[in-house]
Amino acid sequence: MDVTADRIGPRPPLIDDRRGEVMVDPDDVSAMLRLKQLGWGTRRISAALGVSRTTVKDWLDAGGWRPYQQPVRAKALDAHEAWLRDRFRQHRGNADVLRQEFAAEKNLKVSLRTVERAVAAYRQELEAEARATVRFETPPGKQMQIDFGERLVEIGGSKIKVYLFVATLGYSRRIHVRAFRHERQESWFEGLESAFRVFGGVTEDVLLDNARALVVRHDAQTREVEFNAKLKAFTKHWRFTPKACAPYRARTKGKTENGVGYVRKNAVAGRTFETWPAFEAHLDRWTREIADVRIHGTTEEQPIERFQRDEAKAMKEIGGIGPFQATRELMRTVQSDCCVEVDTNLYSVPWRLIGENVRVLVTAETVRINHAGREVAVHERRTGRRERARETAHFEGVSGIGGAHRARPRDDTPPAALLRPLAEYEALAGGAF
Repeated sequence: MDVTADRIGPRPPLIDDRRGEVMVDPDDVSAMLRLKQLGWGTRRISAALGVSRTTVKDWLDAGGWRPYQQPVRAKALDAHEAWLRDRFRQHRGNADVLRQEFAAEKNLKVSLRTVERAVAAYRQELEAEARATVRFETPPGKQMQIDFGERLVEIGGSKIKVYLFVATLGYSRRIHVRAFRHERQESWFEGLESAFRVFGGVTEDVLLDNARALVVRHDAQTREVEFNAKLKAFTKHWRFTPKACAPYRARTKGKTENGVGYVRKNAVAGRTFETWPAFEAHLDRWTREIADVRIHGTTEEQPIERFQRDEAKAMKEIGGIGPFQATRELMRTVQSDCCVEVDTNLYSVPWRLIGENVRVLVTAETVRINHAGREVAVHERRTGRRERARETAHFEGVSGIGGAHRARPRDDTPPAALLRPLAEYEALAGGAF
C-alpha cells in the first residue's frame, strides 16, 4: 500500500455556516486528487478525509480547489444603474432623496437600506473625489476660471445678501473680485469685462460653472454643452472660448472655488461697511494690498509678480474692443404711480403718460424710455431689487408729489338750469309760494 495513503487518517469535519457543508482547504483537495490518481474510490477517500462522498465528487469534478463565491442574486435596482448614478451625484449622495424619487418617478418602492447598498460604490467614488483633487496646471494666458459666491454682509446697518464674482487666472493665481446684488446674466458679463480691463487682456479659455444664465444644457454622460445665445455673442465679441466644468463636479474648477472661499473668509469675514461704494472700495484695496502680494500656497510666489513676469504678455490684447452692450427692448404700460417696472425696479416717466404704452431700452448702464418716437425719460440703471429711480420734473402738477398743487378755482354759481324764475315753478305746482 502507498505510504501516502497510510498516513491519511480521519479528520474532524469543519462546518461552513454559510452553506451548512463541510469546509475543505486546498491541502484536502490536493489529497483527494492524489488518492484518486492512486486508484482510490470516492467512498474510501471520503472515509479517510472525514467528508461526504458528495463533497469528494464535487471537488474531483472541479479538478482543483476554488475559493467560495457568493451566489449572484438579481437586485431590485439593477436595471436602473445609469439613472441611479446620475441622480446620486446630482443629490450629493443623499440616498433618502433617491428613495423618494424612485417611488415618484419609477413607481418602485424600496427601503432606504436597499438604496444605500446600491449606491455604496458610487459613494466611495464621491468621497474619493472630495478628498483628492488633481490640480490641473495651465500655461500663462491659457485659462481664467470664474464663479459666484454668496455672503451676508452688513452694509449701512442692515444684513444684505451679496453675490461675489471671483475671476482667477489659472497660471499666476491672480484674482479679481466684484460685488453684485444679484447673479443675473448681466452680472456675469459685467464681472468678466471688469476682469479683462483689470488684467489688461483676455485668456484663450474661460472655465465657468453650469449656471442657468450661461448654460442651456450640459449632458453629464456625453459632456455635450449648449451655451446661452447671449453668451455665444459675448464670447465672440471678446474672442475667448467658454468651457463648462463637469456637472456635479465643481472641483474641476478648484482654483476659483478656492478663490471664492478665500474672499469670503479674508476680504469679507465679519467686517461691516457704511455704504455699498465703501464696500466696493474695500474689495479693490484688499485685492491690491493683500491678495495680489500674498505668497500663494501652490506656486510659492506672489500672484502679481508671477502675473507681471509671465502671464501679462501671454494674454490677448483688448485694445480697440469696446464693452459688450447687452441691450434689451421692452414694452411697458405706465402705472398709476407714474412708473414703469424693469427687473423689479421702478423708473419714473411724466405723469401725463399714465396708462400709455412706452418702449424701454435697457443697457448695462441706462434705462431709456420712449413714447411716440420721442425719448421721455433717461435713468441710471438700478442694480438692486425693488428700487425706485425718480425724477422730480416727472411729477410736476401732481398733488402731494414734488410739484406745486394746482387747485381748480371754486365756482359757487349754480348751474343755469337752476336759475329759472319762481313763476315757472309756481305754474307747474299749481299754487303760489
